[in-house]
Amino acid sequence: MTNNDILRRIRYTFDLDDSKVIAIFGSVDREVTREEISSWLKKEDDEELVPLEDVDLAAFLNGFINEKRGKKEGDQPAPESQMTHNLTFMKLKIALNLKAEDVLEILQLVDFRLSKHELSAFFRKPGHKHYRVCKDQILRNFLSGLQKKYRPAPESK
Repeated sequence: MTNNDILRRIRYTFDLDDSKVIAIFGSVDREVTREEISSWLKKEDDEELVPLEDVDLAAFLNGFINEKRGKKEGDQPAPESQMTHNLTFMKLKIALNLKAEDVLEILQLVDFRLSKHELSAFFRKPGHKHYRVCKDQILRNFLSGLQKKYRPAPESK
């Protein structure tokens, strides 16, 4: 999964328009333009697609935490210069104030089973003996589950 794909999915799931995305970036003192957002959101095969840098995804996710949980007093955390799926997963979990059981329920919405121990391995520090790298499949399933939970499909008539 690319950073652009992650941003696209979060934006769709939580129905964030361009001005809301600009405000989310603004909450962590990162100015972005509508043109930048538009170029990040283009489809993968569009030649005008601009890759979303790790530091920009980190800034967006930090802003998303501010949006969902409220801005902390004092200095804002600096965005990470290198993002992993583990960090993305962790930031989304924090933003949405999810406990392990909530994450497992979200994954079950897309028929993806994971044990509590497997899940906790993704949130450990790299180098810990039980740390596990979060692969595309797990993050993709989590984002799909979020979409089912927060943006359910309209009921067909």
